[in-house]
Amino acid sequence: MAPVNTAGPDERTYEWARRGVRAVLAGLAAIGLALANVALLVVSLLALVLVPVPLLGMALLSWTTTLVRKRADLERRRAAWAGVPVPRPYHPPPERGIAGGWRRFRWIVTDPATWRDLAWLLPGGIVGATLGVISLAVPLYGIMGLTLTPLWIWLGTDWYGYGTVWSIDTFGEGLICLPQGAAILAGGLWVAPWLRRVDAYFARLLLAPTKAAELRLRVAQLTVTRADTVDAQAAELRRIERDLHDGIQARLVSLGMTIGLADELIDRNPAAAHEMLAEAREASSAALVELRHLVRGIHPPVLAERGLDGAVRALALSLPVPITVDVDLPGRLDTPVESAAYFAVAETLTNMVRHSRAHTGSVSLRHADGTLTMVVADDGVGGGDPVSGTGLRGIERRLAAFDGTMALSSPLGGPTVITMELPCALSSPRTTRSSGTG
Repeated sequence: MAPVNTAGPDERTYEWARRGVRAVLAGLAAIGLALANVALLVVSLLALVLVPVPLLGMALLSWTTTLVRKRADLERRRAAWAGVPVPRPYHPPPERGIAGGWRRFRWIVTDPATWRDLAWLLPGGIVGATLGVISLAVPLYGIMGLTLTPLWIWLGTDWYGYGTVWSIDTFGEGLICLPQGAAILAGGLWVAPWLRRVDAYFARLLLAPTKAAELRLRVAQLTVTRADTVDAQAAELRRIERDLHDGIQARLVSLGMTIGLADELIDRNPAAAHEMLAEAREASSAALVELRHLVRGIHPPVLAERGLDGAVRALALSLPVPITVDVDLPGRLDTPVESAAYFAVAETLTNMVRHSRAHTGSVSLRHADGTLTMVVADDGVGGGDPVSGTGLRGIERRLAAFDGTMALSSPLGGPTVITMELPCALSSPRTTRSSGTG
């Protein structure tokens, strides 16, 4: 179900104007960055010419390549701001050592992305500057039309003209410029974001990974996620072993000793034996409770019985913070994916309760176009950071095992919004859709 834009006309107009102004400023920045492209291209060509010079050539090429890649990374970020993601295509850097300079030189010259960056510098600068000039000139021309009338009044007649053919000789001619300038300004603000996207798509032609690079990056990602998954599974096994050894096993050993003592006393002191058997019964109940908690930590029974929808609702009801749950899942997920999704949401809500000082929260689950989207939000203090050790890195690793991703928006002062996506298919279709408050 697509989200509905509930903003009023004034808010939508403000947001539209804000995007247009940001795109115009981005076009102005593109003009300056085009000059940087030319300078980087000249320095890079000089470094290539000086490569035969011992030490100096390789050092200069390494330095200029670093600058070019920083410039290319900046363009990738600018493209992402325009809604066009451009992944980094570079080979991983070599380890430092005795022959580190030579290995780094080989790493640079054998990476196709190095030459694609150089090939992009000049045409990318030309396209960026051209589109930047257009996105800047059209709104300025509209502002010019809006200011012609006061300029005409201040400077007098027969001095100013709009464009190349429109001279202003009367007050009425000056007034006609006002609606024309407003229309041109609005058109310039409307078209500026589209020009930015065109520039971003052009940059993606050369700065995005090739098919071979995408395959290599995919293999590297799978290697990392496999290692993370193995580490996570090993840590989970150690946790289960520790819980069994320190908890349930100790209780069962104590239970056996109590029953043995009761067996010895049953003939000599039946009353004391009955007391010990009562203690053994309580200990067995406590051990059973711990065992159930341990099983729930592996795969909650409610998840197997009621699916992700029911499990998340049950989890929300158990929290001290009111949680609104909105679910649109037309079927069940595969068990491993369902378990990963549940524990990702559970860990996120646990972090919210522990760290956010939130008064309310919400969970939204949607499945569309082969992707499960989970959005957890709260009205807490914000400031969440995956590096701070609040469990967010663990969530990322859990999702990465299934090619999932996590995006965090948590400015200081809040709100915090965590968006998690898992590519998956659904089975066991159902027709109900529900939402409510936990």
